[in-house]
Amino acid sequence: MNNTSHDLKKRIGYLSFAIVLDAAANALMISSNMGSAVWMASGVNISSLLHVEYGTTLFVYAVLVSIVNQILLRKFDGHIFISNLLFSLPFSYLVGFFTWLYGPLNFDQLNIVVRIIIDIIGLVGVSAGTSIYQRCNLIQHPNDELAYLLRFKYLHGSAGWGQLFSYTPPVVIMIICYFISGKILSVGLGTVLAVFIQGVIIGWSDKLILPSLKHHLQIGKTN
Repeated sequence: MNNTSHDLKKRIGYLSFAIVLDAAANALMISSNMGSAVWMASGVNISSLLHVEYGTTLFVYAVLVSIVNQILLRKFDGHIFISNLLFSLPFSYLVGFFTWLYGPLNFDQLNIVVRIIIDIIGLVGVSAGTSIYQRCNLIQHPNDELAYLLRFKYLHGSAGWGQLFSYTPPVVIMIICYFISGKILSVGLGTVLAVFIQGVIIGWSDKLILPSLKHHLQIGKTN
C-alpha cells in the first residue's frame, strides 16, 4: 500500500469517527436541555413549528445551506455541493438516533449542575468533531463548510469570527420561529457558550487533537 492510499484510508477512518462523535455530542447537548449548539437549536425550533421529524428537518436545512455555500464560493463547485449532502444525510439521522438513545437516561431530569457539565462536554465534543473532519479534507457538513468558507476566504483564518458570522442565519430563523409560535426551544447556556467559544475550541482542537491532520487552504486563495 503506497503512502497516498494509506493516508486516504486513515483520513476516512478519522472522518467516520468525527461524524459519529459530532452527532453523539450534539444529541448530548439536546438531551441535557441546557441549550444546544446554535444550528441544532434552530433545527429543533423549525421541527417543532412545522411538526416535521427532526432528522428530516436537519437534512432539508443542510440542502439550503449548501446552496448558500455555492453563492459564497462565487462559482458552482460540484465536489463541495455533493460532499456537503453526502455528509448531511447520515449525520442528520444520527443526531436523531442518539437523541432517541439518550432518552431513557433522562438527562433533563438530573441536577442542574450535572446537566451543565453534560452540556459542556457535548459542546467540546461537537467542536472536536468539527475540527477533525474539517482537517480530513474529504467531506463536511454544510453548516461547518459555511463557517470554514467565511474563516479562510473572508476572515483571514480566524476560527472564532468564522463561527460567529456563520451563526447569523440560524439566529434569525430562531427569532422568526419565536414570533410565530411564541416560544423558543433548546436555547440556553450551551447555546450562548457555542456562539462565543465554539470557534475558539475548534481552533484549540486543531492544535491539540490529531495535530498531524492539517487544514487544506485552497479556498482561502483568491485570484
